[in-house]
Amino acid sequence: MPRWALGRLCDLMVEIVRIQETDSPALRPAAVVVLAGDHGIASEGVSAYPSEITGLMVANFLRGGAAISLLAKQHRLPLRVVDMGTATAEVVPGALSVRLAKGTKSFLDRQAMSLETATEAVAIGRQLLDRLAIDPGTSTLLLGEMGIGNTTSSAALAALLLDRDPADLVGRGTLIDEATLAKKIDVVRRAVTLHAQAREPLEVLAAVGGFELAGMVGMMLEAAERGRLLLLDGFPASVAALVASRIDPGVRDVCIASHRSAEPGHDVVLEALGLVPVVEMRMRLGEASGAALAWPLLESAVMLYREMATFDDLAQ
Repeated sequence: MPRWALGRLCDLMVEIVRIQETDSPALRPAAVVVLAGDHGIASEGVSAYPSEITGLMVANFLRGGAAISLLAKQHRLPLRVVDMGTATAEVVPGALSVRLAKGTKSFLDRQAMSLETATEAVAIGRQLLDRLAIDPGTSTLLLGEMGIGNTTSSAALAALLLDRDPADLVGRGTLIDEATLAKKIDVVRRAVTLHAQAREPLEVLAAVGGFELAGMVGMMLEAAERGRLLLLDGFPASVAALVASRIDPGVRDVCIASHRSAEPGHDVVLEALGLVPVVEMRMRLGEASGAALAWPLLESAVMLYREMATFDDLAQ
């Protein structure tokens, strides 16, 4: 095969071999993990859907009717769902509940959560690899989230961490209209002004973050320490990786960006992380769906790396 004839697949081969530190890479065992949480900022009218949708979607994940449920089944990947802090009256059967509260506070007049709660959420996230009964030999984690309002939270996190104008980061999320988009940008601008004193990663997370994002930060920190490959989903998952990499720069070194979403902030965050997405799908669904769609390309990259003959092989 001519050098780099497989283009981005060759890049993926190199990235996977580097992350796993082996000349015999293997992606399986692997697991999909979706963390869910509700956001107080949703009460400001920044989403097309009410917060109740978060709990309904968690139930749908577990019933098998959601996109990620079907994609995980197609690719023979176990799906784990974690309730980090949804506003549902009762915990959805089948989800691991580590609920810290029924959603965060609106960060327009206070912090989304206390620094102590943010620290606890990250600590819980670190424990999830063991608590979810994931195969201890798991090589790859496909990480996603569910939470109405979390693209607003993600934009605020990115604005504070990267010192960027919210207009560069805020997108339509669940396909909001022009008036709601303008309100969403204004909400993030006001939040950035209010919480401008937050500088450390955990301080920023407490100020404008979400429970599911904090849990994901913890999972990423633990996975990096264990040398697991992290296949990131969209904008919120990438923002969680940005927070985690500010705590431990080694997190970035185990991440692969599955896709580039339709959210403008995703481009900015991927550039800050130095990650090139596997596919360009302009999706906005979340729930690890983009990671699951990129998964077979990673599998192909590993299979070709391990099994394809080289010119030297042909000469023998």
